[in-house]
Amino acid sequence: MAQTIAPLRLEDLEDRITLSVEEVAVLLGLGRTAAYEAARRGEIPNRRLGRRVIVPVPALLEWLGFTTLA
Repeated sequence: MAQTIAPLRLEDLEDRITLSVEEVAVLLGLGRTAAYEAARRGEIPNRRLGRRVIVPVPALLEWLGFTTLA
């Protein structure tokens, strides 16, 4: 059974250090596969922890052009 990811808002990121690629896909309005492919190509900032791919929130916000959430 597929797991549902709740929609995220930028305000929700204040308390987060990392996001999953699935969460980034929801935030950006991308499909899961497209988000993983973009991460694999280095288009979405990410780090690998073993087999897991995570997206650091500060790097994502910088990539999106945000200097602050306020």
